[in-house]
Amino acid sequence: MVRKTKEEALETRARILATAEQIFSEQGVAHTSLQDIAVAANVTRGAIYWHFKNKIDLLDAMVQRVKTPMEEGLRRSSDVSASDPLGQLRQSATETLNLVREDPSARRVCEILIFKCEYVAETIDLQRRHHEDRNNSLAHYEAAFRNAMARNQLTEAVDPRHAAIGFHAMLYGILMDWLLAPEEFDLTVVGTNMVDTFIAGLKNTRP
Repeated sequence: MVRKTKEEALETRARILATAEQIFSEQGVAHTSLQDIAVAANVTRGAIYWHFKNKIDLLDAMVQRVKTPMEEGLRRSSDVSASDPLGQLRQSATETLNLVREDPSARRVCEILIFKCEYVAETIDLQRRHHEDRNNSLAHYEAAFRNAMARNQLTEAVDPRHAAIGFHAMLYGILMDWLLAPEEFDLTVVGTNMVDTFIAGLKNTRP
């Protein structure tokens, strides 16, 4: 009986997260209440509070479901033992692009974070977490470029920190542009080409 109760609790949590994802996507975070989510998920507000402290905690849990596979790629790209740091960085970026293109949930979450998440007093904690996530990504990218520099994959003129900022901005920009008009180009094809072009511009071509 206890096991069944735990399974039901997990199912309820998953249903709340899936419903919140849909409602946030349709209405935006600021214009969505926990009552809206409870009604759409066919649960009580008490059930939501059993699993989540508040709306921002719910949104953060929703983001974590998508962020976890992306973080694994980031960790691989900054691994100091990697023999091909630039290759690992490319793989991490293309995996992220593929995930957003192929996974409807990942796509909706990105749309919510980029277009439907207003930074107001209610979401100040979320803004802080977004800033932390950005800094975490930059740290991994910078580590990857430093590893590449140590293995003579980059020209001496490259500043790893500046390269990390540029790489992050390029990926963020291509994702935003595709989410605005996904019918206009293939995210994986164009995004991978952009990644390759960016990396090629930094590579050391001398033997």
